[in-house]
Amino acid sequence: MDLYELLEPTLAGLGYELVDLERSPGGKLLRIFIDKPGGVNVDDCVTVSNHLSRFLAVENVDYDRLEVSSPGLDRPLKKTADFIRFAGESVKLRLRVALQGQRNFVGILREVKDGILKLEVDGKMLDLELTNLEKVRLVPKL
Repeated sequence: MDLYELLEPTLAGLGYELVDLERSPGGKLLRIFIDKPGGVNVDDCVTVSNHLSRFLAVENVDYDRLEVSSPGLDRPLKKTADFIRFAGESVKLRLRVALQGQRNFVGILREVKDGILKLEVDGKMLDLELTNLEKVRLVPKL
């Protein structure tokens, strides 16, 4: 079973969303990004870290160091549910394959439907396939 698939229901049971996870090239560092309605604080990270330390030992997941963190103000968007939740927000994204010679865009996420993300850039609407999205992040409101 994939580590993401293993952790997602476990964290959901604790009331958290698994936003992302990263493993170092050697696999010894495991970095988990969590969120919940209203945001995440240090106590949430400690709670999840303590729970996952025991859970990962039981599941025999090999790692040396576990880091649990909030996704930050520039939270990555990965799932369709993320795109729906953050419709109307400014995003910065990178495409796998360039569109009209351009891979990087900043615009307003308008909607996601049938595998297509609608992004408004300078008053023009772009239709981008979800499968062509390499990286999407919220643009922090300062």
